[in-house]
Amino acid sequence: MKVEIARGLFLVGALAVASLAVAAWEPSRMQVVSSAHGDANCPLPRVAKAPGVTKPDNDLLLFMFGMAQGMRPQS
Repeated sequence: MKVEIARGLFLVGALAVASLAVAAWEPSRMQVVSSAHGDANCPLPRVAKAPGVTKPDNDLLLFMFGMAQGMRPQS
């Protein structure tokens, strides 16, 4: 096979792969998730308590704050 034919086939193959990649690529869209249909997005487990009954765990919030502070680079 001649070099020119091989180059042509390689070019056609590369263009085919690139066109398939462009056709398959779908950019992310900006969309707002509303809480009106919250049941469809994230269903609650069966053992979940009724809203308003639970209160936040202050130790867990303090732990999460400490972990976030520890992730900062030392400067």
